Amino acid sequence: MDSSAVRAAMVRKLQAQGISHPAVIAAMLAVERHRFVDSALVNQAYEDTSLPIGQGQTISKPNVVARMVELLCQSSPQPLGRVLEIGTGCGYQAAVLSRVAREVYSVERIRALHDKARDNLRALRVPNLHLIFGDGMVGFAQGAPYAGIIAAAGGNDLPAAWIDQLAVGGRLVAPAVTAQGRQNLVVVDKTARGIVRTELEAVHFVPLKSGIA
Repeated sequence: MDSSAVRAAMVRKLQAQGISHPAVIAAMLAVERHRFVDSALVNQAYEDTSLPIGQGQTISKPNVVARMVELLCQSSPQPLGRVLEIGTGCGYQAAVLSRVAREVYSVERIRALHDKARDNLRALRVPNLHLIFGDGMVGFAQGAPYAGIIAAAGGNDLPAAWIDQLAVGGRLVAPAVTAQGRQNLVVVDKTARGIVRTELEAVHFVPLKSGIA
């Protein structure tokens, strides 16, 4: 596989779909998605589709990763400061985030996925990325406050701990169930005057769960 060529083709599609932030485009070009999927699925690694990674979880579509990371980047001059990711999964989005933020803390509640992400990322030697095994619903207070928080799972609402751990001037991007019962992408900006919440397009993420497994 000429991964650089297929990655470039993937990024051209992302740009055609509206992704334009230079840092996000550079990150999506740099991170090799095929390193994060099972060997049987390598030929699908650069298609705009979610793929199973085990434990009933998936790696998000490239378009969704790029969209959410771009929303995070739009809130702050580059690079972002500290960023918290809820739901490491296989580690792909964490690797992308490490390219646009000074420091990334990524929390995963499923031990098998935490270990898989660590294995996937080991060869990349990403010094600014910290993987934590724990309950993402409580965030990771030790790294707070965060310039950005991004979640790869959606619940009925956004946990208060995430808002508490967001810095003033920071932004949270996550799926959440709306009053109409749909799961939408939600952006929360924390300002000196309070919280500004914006609901965007419909999305489909795995459920947000508490505890560890």
